[in-house]
Amino acid sequence: MSINKNGLMFTFSNSISVFTLLVTALMAGLFYSYSFSVNPGLAPLDDKSYLLAMQSINRAILNPIFFICFFGSVALLPLNAYLGYEGNITLKFSFLALAAAFYIIGLFGITILYNVPLNESLGAFKIEGSSAEQLSDMRKAFEGPWNRWHSIRTGAVIISFILLAIGSVLPKST
Repeated sequence: MSINKNGLMFTFSNSISVFTLLVTALMAGLFYSYSFSVNPGLAPLDDKSYLLAMQSINRAILNPIFFICFFGSVALLPLNAYLGYEGNITLKFSFLALAAAFYIIGLFGITILYNVPLNESLGAFKIEGSSAEQLSDMRKAFEGPWNRWHSIRTGAVIISFILLAIGSVLPKST
């Protein structure tokens, strides 16, 4: 541990806390902005354009930066809670543990169980050569369920971030 002239302590625990806040905030921002800009922007598109756009987005999001934040939060949130544990259940630990639970169950779990299978189904769908009825059916099978699950995971990651932020500023003994 080192203390600079302003009294700030740079410890392993503090570094994990800052990095956990960063990756969780980035995920909350991504899901929030998707809910309030991308989804409304795609909604008025015709079926073929919508399906092509979603296929493109689903391919583009699978990149190293997304994976670092998405999976990083899964690992860092429980580690951060563990580092905030002092042998008994404190308010700080409770906030940090709940932040981990909301993220792991509400964002990660829903994504893996619901949104990813929908994405894979859409990815396997051959848009070119499909009839207007097939395009409409695929959009109906995808868009409504995907948006419902996305709304739930967006709420979960925002709650996770709020709990994490509050827990991060509470003293350990609280």
